[in-house]
Amino acid sequence: MPDTAHLVAFIVAGWLLNLTPGPDVLYIVSNALRAGVRAGIVAGLGITAGCFVHIVAAAVGVGTLLAASTEAFTVLKVLGAGYLLYMGARMLLARPSPAVATDAAPVVDAPRGLRAIFMGGFWTNVLNPKVALFFLAFVPQFIAPDARNKTLAFVLLGLLFNLNAIPVNTGWAVAAGWLARRGTVRHWMRALDRVAGAMFIGFGIKLALSDNPLSSTTN
Repeated sequence: MPDTAHLVAFIVAGWLLNLTPGPDVLYIVSNALRAGVRAGIVAGLGITAGCFVHIVAAAVGVGTLLAASTEAFTVLKVLGAGYLLYMGARMLLARPSPAVATDAAPVVDAPRGLRAIFMGGFWTNVLNPKVALFFLAFVPQFIAPDARNKTLAFVLLGLLFNLNAIPVNTGWAVAAGWLARRGTVRHWMRALDRVAGAMFIGFGIKLALSDNPLSSTTN
């Protein structure tokens, strides 16, 4: 494990990265706006669960395969882009909700609706090869060159990164849930759905057109 100074730097860098708006933040915020804080938190937990898959995969070598193999990266990239496009289209075509969720009258049907939200966040991350490549590029920078077990250090730092992301994701959910309870948001929900849908489609197109950022460095 890194020393205290490097560990603090790792935690701070992780928080800053999780605060940066992207598909994960958009997924949390859109669910919290539509269905309340609990739905946003569940969305964040699904995203975190997907990140755990990439951490384990990177530790056993799957992430290295994605970095080295253009074919493997392309397959996962196409699946991930397709899923983002599907989610964006569903938001664009969704019927407007009769009301924004409140703590007294949540829109989501539990547990089935919450399970669907969780799995949506999970697959959004699992099917994105750039998440695996991010862990391969980011985490090793904080592993000491003389570490006895670099795989164990990688897993521990990856777990720490994921656990530190939970309060940030929860903060996004709480902020969006608070905004959802304001009456003015109710009139803008359809427009917000369209904006979120368009952004998901944009993220999907961007992923589909992207190249493997690590393959060029390994050839």
